[in-house]
Amino acid sequence: MKVLVINCGSSSLKYQLIDMEGEKVLCKGLCERIGMESSMITHEANGHKATTPAIFPTHTEAFTEVVKKMTTGEGKVIDNVSEIDAIGHRVVHGGEKFKESCLITPEVVKAIRDLSPLAPLHNPAAILGIEASYKVFGEDKPNVAVFDTAFHSTMPPEAYMFAVPYEYYEKYKVRRYGFHGTSHSFVSKRTAEFLGMDLKNSKIIVAHLGNGASISAVLNGECVDTSMGLTPLEGLVMGTRSGDIDPAIMEFIAKKENLDIEGIMNVLNKKSGVQGMSGLSSDFRDLQA
Repeated sequence: MKVLVINCGSSSLKYQLIDMEGEKVLCKGLCERIGMESSMITHEANGHKATTPAIFPTHTEAFTEVVKKMTTGEGKVIDNVSEIDAIGHRVVHGGEKFKESCLITPEVVKAIRDLSPLAPLHNPAAILGIEASYKVFGEDKPNVAVFDTAFHSTMPPEAYMFAVPYEYYEKYKVRRYGFHGTSHSFVSKRTAEFLGMDLKNSKIIVAHLGNGASISAVLNGECVDTSMGLTPLEGLVMGTRSGDIDPAIMEFIAKKENLDIEGIMNVLNKKSGVQGMSGLSSDFRDLQA
């Protein structure tokens, strides 16, 4: 069985084709600058890696080029797309509705779209990927949504509730959801396996560290707390995200810089963290250099 795994951003498409017999990665790659000038695709397979220019007005053209790379030339790993048995899509926000992965149906797509206000940069991009996948591969192949938030759905109320008026939870589902769930799930299981521990009788702290970063507490294989909240902004200092700060800073800076709430959120999400503190870069390689 061969599974194509997709992670779509608003202007990017990461992919891996995995042969589930032995869980071997047959190929992987990245389509960048979708919808912009100077689009490109990096494809790696058979010990060969190459980056080539391309034209990607939409995610559909990006998927078409991925198929071309997988079926022709030095990066060929399959004869045609009929060899792909299923497609998995990373979806960031599943809210309270999705507590595990599921087959994608029109109802699931609608629910993902309805959750977009909780992840405005991520969920719409996932829908673009799903719709483009249907156009290129057809709707008969199983498409599965894998939610970043699902692993954290086992948190108890005392971990996921915020100390704000309860009516905001009742009306708008304002609560901690947590993210990077696929990573936290895998790492906690692999840690127990590596150490010869019984996952069902374990206490594990998982640190997912990258441009986005989060920590989770995993008790007996289930998440009981995590650092990210309603959105991926809460928690640790990250590449460009502030992480936890005094909320009054937003009002103080807004008045000093004459910023509205959109401007403040742009600062906290894209201009803060390591990038903001250093004034140079969010990449530690640049800072070390």
